[in-house]
Amino acid sequence: MKTYSAKPADIEKKWCVIDADGLVLGRLASVIAMRLRGKHKPMFTPHMDCGDHIVVINAEKVRLTGRKLTDKKFFWHTGYPGGIKERTMDKILGGAHPERVLIKAVERMITRNPLGRVQMKNLHVYAGGEHPHTAQQPEALDVAAMNPKNKRSA
Repeated sequence: MKTYSAKPADIEKKWCVIDADGLVLGRLASVIAMRLRGKHKPMFTPHMDCGDHIVVINAEKVRLTGRKLTDKKFFWHTGYPGGIKERTMDKILGGAHPERVLIKAVERMITRNPLGRVQMKNLHVYAGGEHPHTAQQPEALDVAAMNPKNKRSA
Protein backbone atom coordinates (compact mmCIF):
# COMPACT_ATOMS: atom_id res chain seq x y z
CA MET A 1 0.00 0.00 0.00
CA LYS A 2 1.35 3.44 -0.94
CA THR A 3 1.30 6.49 1.29
CA TYR A 4 -1.19 9.08 0.12
CA SER A 5 0.21 12.53 -0.65
CA ALA A 6 -2.20 15.32 -1.53
CA LYS A 7 -1.65 17.30 -4.72
CA PRO A 8 -2.49 21.02 -4.94
CA ALA A 9 -5.54 20.18 -7.09
CA ASP A 10 -6.86 17.79 -4.39
CA ILE A 11 -6.85 20.43 -1.63
CA GLU A 12 -10.21 21.96 -0.81
CA LYS A 13 -10.12 24.99 1.49
CA LYS A 14 -13.20 25.93 3.49
CA TRP A 15 -13.95 29.06 5.52
CA CYS A 16 -14.84 28.80 9.21
CA VAL A 17 -15.89 31.55 11.62
CA ILE A 18 -15.26 31.23 15.37
CA ASP A 19 -16.80 33.46 18.04
CA ALA A 20 -14.11 33.81 20.73
CA ASP A 21 -16.44 35.35 23.32
CA GLY A 22 -15.73 33.62 26.65
CA LEU A 23 -13.38 30.98 25.20
CA VAL A 24 -10.11 30.04 26.93
CA LEU A 25 -7.15 31.46 24.97
CA GLY A 26 -4.82 28.43 24.86
CA ARG A 27 -7.54 25.92 24.02
CA LEU A 28 -8.89 28.17 21.28
CA ALA A 29 -5.40 28.72 19.87
CA SER A 30 -4.73 24.98 19.68
CA VAL A 31 -8.00 24.34 17.82
CA ILE A 32 -7.21 27.16 15.38
CA ALA A 33 -3.64 25.93 14.84
CA MET A 34 -4.88 22.41 14.09
CA ARG A 35 -7.44 23.74 11.57
CA LEU A 36 -4.91 26.09 9.91
CA ARG A 37 -2.50 23.20 9.53
CA GLY A 38 -5.19 20.88 8.13
CA LYS A 39 -4.67 18.07 10.64
CA HIS A 40 -8.42 17.62 11.06
CA LYS A 41 -8.71 16.35 7.46
CA PRO A 42 -8.13 12.73 6.47
CA MET A 43 -6.03 13.83 3.48
CA PHE A 44 -3.54 15.79 5.65
CA THR A 45 -0.13 16.10 4.03
CA PRO A 46 2.64 17.65 6.19
CA HIS A 47 4.41 19.55 3.41
CA MET A 48 1.26 21.06 1.82
CA ASP A 49 -1.00 23.90 2.94
CA CYS A 50 -4.23 21.90 3.25
CA GLY A 51 -5.76 23.87 6.14
CA ASP A 52 -8.85 26.05 6.13
CA HIS A 53 -9.34 29.80 6.34
CA ILE A 54 -10.26 30.75 9.90
CA VAL A 55 -12.10 33.97 10.81
CA VAL A 56 -12.15 34.80 14.53
CA ILE A 57 -14.50 37.48 15.86
CA ASN A 58 -14.73 38.99 19.38
CA ALA A 59 -11.02 38.31 20.06
CA GLU A 60 -11.04 41.02 22.73
CA LYS A 61 -13.43 38.91 24.85
CA VAL A 62 -11.13 35.88 25.11
CA ARG A 63 -10.56 34.53 28.64
CA LEU A 64 -7.49 33.37 30.53
CA THR A 65 -7.46 30.92 33.43
CA GLY A 66 -5.84 31.57 36.78
CA ARG A 67 -4.04 34.86 37.39
CA LYS A 68 -2.45 35.10 33.95
CA LEU A 69 -4.28 38.35 33.24
CA THR A 70 -2.26 40.21 35.88
CA ASP A 71 0.78 37.97 36.51
CA LYS A 72 1.87 37.01 32.97
CA LYS A 73 4.39 39.58 31.74
CA PHE A 74 5.88 40.11 28.31
CA PHE A 75 9.32 41.73 28.12
CA TRP A 76 11.13 43.50 25.30
CA HIS A 77 14.22 45.67 25.08
CA THR A 78 14.48 48.99 23.29
CA GLY A 79 18.19 48.61 22.56
CA TYR A 80 19.19 51.42 24.90
CA PRO A 81 20.86 50.97 28.30
CA GLY A 82 18.20 50.22 30.91
CA GLY A 83 15.62 49.90 28.14
CA ILE A 84 13.86 46.75 29.35
CA LYS A 85 10.09 47.14 29.11
CA GLU A 86 7.27 44.93 30.33
CA ARG A 87 3.55 44.68 29.70
CA THR A 88 0.95 42.47 31.35
CA MET A 89 -1.75 40.55 29.49
CA ASP A 90 -4.56 42.81 30.71
CA LYS A 91 -2.75 45.86 29.27
CA ILE A 92 -2.51 44.14 25.87
CA LEU A 93 -6.14 42.99 25.89
CA GLY A 94 -7.29 46.43 27.01
CA GLY A 95 -5.08 48.24 24.50
CA ALA A 96 -5.52 49.29 20.89
CA HIS A 97 -4.88 45.83 19.36
CA PRO A 98 -6.33 43.08 21.60
CA GLU A 99 -6.47 40.64 18.66
CA ARG A 100 -2.66 40.35 18.71
CA VAL A 101 -2.86 38.16 21.84
CA LEU A 102 -4.68 35.44 19.89
CA ILE A 103 -2.53 35.89 16.77
CA LYS A 104 0.69 35.42 18.77
CA ALA A 105 -0.72 32.40 20.63
CA VAL A 106 -1.57 30.68 17.34
CA GLU A 107 1.69 31.80 15.69
CA ARG A 108 3.69 30.09 18.43
CA MET A 109 1.85 26.81 17.74
CA ILE A 110 2.45 26.83 13.96
CA THR A 111 5.75 25.66 12.48
CA ARG A 112 8.34 28.41 12.04
CA ASN A 113 9.16 28.00 8.35
CA PRO A 114 7.89 29.23 4.97
CA LEU A 115 4.90 26.85 5.10
CA GLY A 116 3.93 28.20 8.54
CA ARG A 117 4.01 31.76 7.22
CA VAL A 118 1.65 30.78 4.39
CA GLN A 119 -0.69 29.06 6.85
CA MET A 120 -0.75 32.11 9.14
CA LYS A 121 -2.05 34.21 6.23
CA ASN A 122 -5.20 32.07 6.36
CA LEU A 123 -5.98 33.40 9.87
CA HIS A 124 -8.19 36.50 10.06
CA VAL A 125 -8.72 37.86 13.60
CA TYR A 126 -11.02 40.76 14.50
CA ALA A 127 -11.47 42.36 17.92
CA GLY A 128 -15.17 43.15 17.41
CA GLY A 129 -18.15 41.13 16.25
CA GLU A 130 -18.02 42.18 12.56
CA HIS A 131 -15.88 40.76 9.77
CA PRO A 132 -15.62 41.53 6.02
CA HIS A 133 -15.64 37.86 4.90
CA THR A 134 -19.39 37.27 4.55
CA ALA A 135 -19.03 36.80 0.77
CA GLN A 136 -17.03 33.60 1.41
CA GLN A 137 -20.00 32.19 3.38
CA PRO A 138 -17.99 30.88 6.35
CA GLU A 139 -19.60 28.14 8.38
CA ALA A 140 -19.75 28.60 12.16
CA LEU A 141 -17.43 26.43 14.25
CA ASP A 142 -18.62 26.04 17.86
CA VAL A 143 -15.42 25.55 19.86
CA ALA A 144 -17.29 25.90 23.18
CA ALA A 145 -19.36 22.78 22.42
CA MET A 146 -16.26 20.63 21.71
CA ASN A 147 -15.27 20.46 25.39
CA PRO A 148 -16.82 22.03 28.51
CA LYS A 149 -13.37 23.33 29.53
CA ASN A 150 -13.15 25.48 26.39
CA LYS A 151 -15.68 28.03 27.71
CA ARG A 152 -15.05 30.13 30.78
CA SER A 153 -17.80 32.26 32.31
CA ALA A 154 -16.90 35.37 34.32
